[in-house]
Amino acid sequence: MIIHLEDNITQNEKDVLLNKLKELQIKTNLVSTQFMDYIIGMPKTDFDIRTIGNLRGIADIHRVSDAYKLVSKKWKVNDTLIDLGDDVTIGGSELAIMAGPCSIEGEEQIENTVQHLLKNNIKIMRGGVYKPRSSPYAFRGMGMDGLKLFYKHCSENGIKVITEVMQVSQVEEMVDYVDIFQVGARNSQNFNLLDILGKVDKPIMIKRGMSGTIEELLASAEYVFSNGNEKILLCERGIRTYESAYRNTLDLNAIPILKEKSHLPVIVDPSHGIGLRQHVATMALAGVMCGADGVIVEVHENPEKAFSDGQQTLYYRQAEKLYQKLKTTEELMKEF
Repeated sequence: MIIHLEDNITQNEKDVLLNKLKELQIKTNLVSTQFMDYIIGMPKTDFDIRTIGNLRGIADIHRVSDAYKLVSKKWKVNDTLIDLGDDVTIGGSELAIMAGPCSIEGEEQIENTVQHLLKNNIKIMRGGVYKPRSSPYAFRGMGMDGLKLFYKHCSENGIKVITEVMQVSQVEEMVDYVDIFQVGARNSQNFNLLDILGKVDKPIMIKRGMSGTIEELLASAEYVFSNGNEKILLCERGIRTYESAYRNTLDLNAIPILKEKSHLPVIVDPSHGIGLRQHVATMALAGVMCGADGVIVEVHENPEKAFSDGQQTLYYRQAEKLYQKLKTTEELMKEF
């Protein structure tokens, strides 16, 4: 059960409501976000909702049986729109495209990528400054120095930054240089990190874990929402299966299911999903046809020399063809 509180509720009205819920043996949690205040109620048995419905200070009451209550579509029918400012939004009628290198490698690379994005009217640049790598000897990112350069060139050109945060201690120093925090697949159930990200007023994109279920992804999003942050994106990036012909199994089934179960925007990551450059564009288009609100792809001026993930990264010319096809597909999807 979700009780949406009125904006002008008094402390006395809130106390009366909480005492009544306690009498009914309903366990409660208070949630205050950037936009609204809620009481999450978990009744032990069925009860007549009219016993609290007439109390002062209640804007609405929703019955939600899902464990992931706040991110469920059972109470919020209209899809969430993430506003990044400067007319950049995710989750509305316009497809969001995020593009950039796997790793931020230096200032010249950032400048070249920014010019590529500006040429193609792409408003969000991806790039890692802290990289979770399977080998401790692989390039692990430029850290804060790289992020500051990244943010400087993007903000000067009206481009938003999405980058991965790996641990709680990084959040505070990164927050002023990030427009969207990305939670990677390996951290999708790092609940301490999710708790902290729930307390910042920046959008959070959570990638599905390598062996994570849809329910687990939604539960991770619930951690962020329940700590006060409603600005959440869900990302399908492929799951690990027994198949070895490609990097991961991009679960296109997950996209319409997530859209059915949750009001949050859904992003598809075909670069990590299939891991093969020659098939990334096909899977990106398939993801949009399945209903994704946005696409995040890896691009590089020369993928063969990329510090990481070159095999799944598009050349600029390939990316430009994909952007055009994505726009065409976006228009086609409006007819459905």
